[in-house]
Amino acid sequence: MSAFEQARLEVQTLTRKPNTAQLLRLYALYKQGTLGDVQGERPGGFDLAGNAKHDAWAALRGMEPAQAQADYVALVASLRAAESRDIE
Repeated sequence: MSAFEQARLEVQTLTRKPNTAQLLRLYALYKQGTLGDVQGERPGGFDLAGNAKHDAWAALRGMEPAQAQADYVALVASLRAAESRDIE
């Protein structure tokens, strides 16, 4: 199993929900790492969550999927480390 796939599984076991900015970053990095540049049209004006997700992914346009995967793994590691510090 790759480090990216391991991080994808670990993120689901976090005991503390990441904040909105972290969730959007996780989403965007995952999409960029698996699908590449943003696809599809930006959602309509009243889909605030959809727009935020689209914009976060679009901000990574041009980033290599391998780099997005590495950044995703690092972000999950930092979230897990923050949880460990909170537990101690």
